Amino acid sequence: MKVPIRRRTVAVVLNVLVLVAALFVATGAEATPRPLKFSAPKGATLPAMSCAEVARLDLSGVPDAPANIASATVVAADDNPLGKWEACRVKGVIAPQIQFELMLPTKTWERRYLQTGCGGFCGSVNVNAPASYGCAPLTNGTFAVASDNEGHYGINGTDGLFGADPQLRVDFGYRSQHLTSILAKDVIKRFYGQPAARSYFTGCSEGGDQALTEAQRYPEDFDGIVSGAPAANMTALAIWDQGWNGKAMLDGNGKPTLSVDDLKPLHEAVLKACDARDGTRDGLVSDSMDCEFDPKSIACPARGNASGFCLTPAQLESLSKIYSGARDRKGRLMYPGWQPHGSESEWANWLVPTTPGTPSRQAAFAVNTLRWLAYPGVRPSLTLDDVQFTEANFKEIMGRVSGIYDSTDPDLSAFRRKGGKLIMWHGEADPAVPPSSTIAYYNAVTDRMGGLDRTQEFARLFMLPGVAHCSGGPGPDRFDALTAVVDWVEQGKAPDSMLTSKADGSTRPAFPYPLMAVNTTGGPVDKASSYTAQPRRSADQRISWLGSFRSGYQKTCGWVDGKWVCQKGKA
Repeated sequence: MKVPIRRRTVAVVLNVLVLVAALFVATGAEATPRPLKFSAPKGATLPAMSCAEVARLDLSGVPDAPANIASATVVAADDNPLGKWEACRVKGVIAPQIQFELMLPTKTWERRYLQTGCGGFCGSVNVNAPASYGCAPLTNGTFAVASDNEGHYGINGTDGLFGADPQLRVDFGYRSQHLTSILAKDVIKRFYGQPAARSYFTGCSEGGDQALTEAQRYPEDFDGIVSGAPAANMTALAIWDQGWNGKAMLDGNGKPTLSVDDLKPLHEAVLKACDARDGTRDGLVSDSMDCEFDPKSIACPARGNASGFCLTPAQLESLSKIYSGARDRKGRLMYPGWQPHGSESEWANWLVPTTPGTPSRQAAFAVNTLRWLAYPGVRPSLTLDDVQFTEANFKEIMGRVSGIYDSTDPDLSAFRRKGGKLIMWHGEADPAVPPSSTIAYYNAVTDRMGGLDRTQEFARLFMLPGVAHCSGGPGPDRFDALTAVVDWVEQGKAPDSMLTSKADGSTRPAFPYPLMAVNTTGGPVDKASSYTAQPRRSADQRISWLGSFRSGYQKTCGWVDGKWVCQKGKA
């Protein structure tokens, strides 16, 4: 028997909604690359009611997603953060406290719905998802756009205090984005007098995790999904990978072994060893899993003074640990990844604290997850020292909460049968979520879904050299995966490449994994026309770790007769 989402009387639900709503108000390329062109249906669909009437809609009876609207106001084209188009901006709350925002074009809608994800532990509403803002479908107003706060209020995206409430854990883990899609589509149908013809989701980091959760748990919600740098294996990532790095980067006195000033010369040493291994000397590591940089090659001399930058014994120990990944006493990986070579220039704040006496972001994520999300009750006194790198602790925590937070099921058959299309992407210089983890998951998908050719019929992965977490880094980080997935869904044009660029005008093609862009022509390294698709040297690597990418691990939780119950199975 499936666990209901939550049993509460209608009166209680509505009272909670009214209270929270009040608080909410108060507070590509081919050999010669071409930019992807967005092809929209002809003719805009105009609203069937005014924006003011939206504010008076009764949404208490929306199945599974009873909600209240806090406000509905017209936003002029010049004031719209998404682009130059007029919108009806709708804010509200889905029970118990999932805050959402919905932007409804008043003159330009072409029957498409886009939902955007968020980052970290979320905790706020932001319709400007990474890798979405600036794309043609958003700036021309053809989409209705929505986002939510994952069911709680948070600070700086690293605050896990919401985990004290089991319902909020579930809303964060898998429920909020599904209910937001239900509610938003209901409002869209009422506002325009007809439903959206196509629905899309895009997000990066935790938003990438949300994207994969939708493909795995709720394959009917979206026709096309873009998942960037997904924190999909969230439990193992936060506790063991980031906890491992947080501890490895400290010496015996609790002081960082590396400073921000060390990062540039360290990165240059890695480039010297690995830049040309991918076939192109361009200041980037295109295949981080193929880099074999040995930190001992720049160790400080045992005696005398070094003539330049060198690594001390404490620094060597730190780098040895983070480049090899979190391991138990038997040397087994506890997460399918490690700190990628070529990401060193991006370690400030993520691995190396920028303010004395403050933890790195990775250490903060690990501690917050351990305190508020890992155990049945909260343990606010736990510290980084309490992270245990043992098989017993791994099985204890993963067996309890992985099924709530993680999106690592490689069985996407329901999404494929429904006709869904998935684009995944990840930066090779990501300091926050190891790119190898996304490759490991995609390999598991190809194994489960009948091989690479069958998988690429509906799901493709693009690896971006030199790109940091969701954006930034020395590599080209601008691209339009949203238009690519729209063209794939609506015109059947699978993305054989994507054109990436930087603000300085440099361009480079990105090809579906396991291909990569290599300068085989001898042309300028900053021009996409110089590159052709070549196989990655590391394409045959497989990662063995304590966990596994498998079906049947997910859980659905809810209140049953006043008791909190979790059982295996997708919601």
